[in-house]
Amino acid sequence: MSLYTLNRDQGKSIYRQIAQTLETDIKAHYQAGDKLPSELVLAERFGVNRHTVRHAIDGLIDAGMLERHHGRGTFVLGLVDYAISTKTRFTELLQAQGHSTDTRVLQRMIVPAANGVARRLNLSEGDPVLFIEALRLADNQPFCITSHFMCAQRFAEPLNPYERGSLHTFLQERLALNLKRVESLVTSTLPQGDDAELLKMARTTPVLRVKSLNVCHETGIPIEYALTRFRADRVQLSVTV
Repeated sequence: MSLYTLNRDQGKSIYRQIAQTLETDIKAHYQAGDKLPSELVLAERFGVNRHTVRHAIDGLIDAGMLERHHGRGTFVLGLVDYAISTKTRFTELLQAQGHSTDTRVLQRMIVPAANGVARRLNLSEGDPVLFIEALRLADNQPFCITSHFMCAQRFAEPLNPYERGSLHTFLQERLALNLKRVESLVTSTLPQGDDAELLKMARTTPVLRVKSLNVCHETGIPIEYALTRFRADRVQLSVTV
């Protein structure tokens, strides 16, 4: 990488200019797992102090593009392979690839079933459904947000203790209910509502939206309709049947 001249009169902070340049370089020249030059080398390249470079790198870490390993350096995060199948479970799938995972429930409420939700769950429009919205993290970085919809009459009380981890594992362990995915519809769209803020991404960066229907494995009765928004810059979806 050649010496880069910063524009100190354009109104954009120096560290943001550095972060933007590094992001462009990473997308063009780096692969997942590659190590960035040291902060000292980057400071010399941009003609700034190490604190300014660190500020720029911190922004790219928060955006999920880089990760810092103390004593080793800063490395490029790559795409996570996420296989969508009849038995996909976020926690098991990512931990099997060596990633740490966490799930945080953001919202839980009873709402009237909209037409699409009601149709998929074999309910009448306006019937009460349990709505749970959860943020899922991989390697301590936002990975996806999932909105779960389930029949409130059947699941509101049993799912009251659910706070973290795999929802499907919770259903299996607490209710002996095994789910099977029978539908996955994938589209690309810009983030809506507060999704961009929760996923720590730009509003101009697309998300991959997956609409899923999960049924009881034994009876085929619809149990859960889910709408998941993945960071498109962090995931590679593969659909298996």
